[in-house]
Amino acid sequence: MHFVDAKGILSSQNGMNLYRGCTHGCIYCDSRSACYQFTHAFEDIEVKQNAPALLERALRSKRKKCMIGTGAMCDPYMHCEEELQLTRKCLELIDRYEFGVTVQTKSDRILRDLELLTSIHRKAKCVVQMTLTTYDEELCRIVEPQVCTTRRRYEVLKILQENGIPTVVWLSPILPYINDTRENIQGILEYCRDAGVYGIICFGMGMTLRQGDREYFYEALDRHFPGLHEKYHRRFGYDYELPSEHSGELMAYFRAFCAENHIVSDVNEIFAYLHAFPENKGYEQLSLF
Repeated sequence: MHFVDAKGILSSQNGMNLYRGCTHGCIYCDSRSACYQFTHAFEDIEVKQNAPALLERALRSKRKKCMIGTGAMCDPYMHCEEELQLTRKCLELIDRYEFGVTVQTKSDRILRDLELLTSIHRKAKCVVQMTLTTYDEELCRIVEPQVCTTRRRYEVLKILQENGIPTVVWLSPILPYINDTRENIQGILEYCRDAGVYGIICFGMGMTLRQGDREYFYEALDRHFPGLHEKYHRRFGYDYELPSEHSGELMAYFRAFCAENHIVSDVNEIFAYLHAFPENKGYEQLSLF
């Protein structure tokens, strides 16, 4: 772990990454790709130590309230957050200035900030996005070894539901020959239904691989799934997109399940929802009484 002073914190779309790198160890992580130009080891977390000060300056200068996003590149609730609490400090600012927030994570550490997330949602809007890929717990511990398993993430989604915080699930990636089965997708979708998620983001049943990410993934296959590296290479070569051979039937099942259970599956509709800041939220709440 090392510390830097960042020049800015919010992107043009009001997203922020407080850390660079990750310690969750997911075998498929796209953020490892060479195109992101990491100049340090991926597990040597770069900490933007001045992020709260930059965020407060940015929020105070905005003319209009909006949604602030975090977690698109690196999980805001990885291990070092327990000590550093940068995510919490930034959530406190978002709460104080009454902006909205959407947080993307795989970690149950988010429950530490449940009261804060609830306060943000009461004043404006909070949406938690949780990635679910692998229903089988033992397989999940191989694919995503240093973070809580899918069962625990489902429990987190339930707790958020009970506290009135809307949720969105990322059903991605689905790894060919590993978790691209009807049983896996069905298990995850039933979790989503039971947890009352607003929507599920799925771009297709498969995965993507780029330079940097590809090498790390194939090394993991050699360790945990002997012979699968060669099977991938024969079928996909150096392709960027690696679709499951069951993609058609799995996507049909996914869409039918979402339609039947009133879960939003249109990606554009979900993204529009994530970016929409509720106008006059306080007035709407008062009008209920």
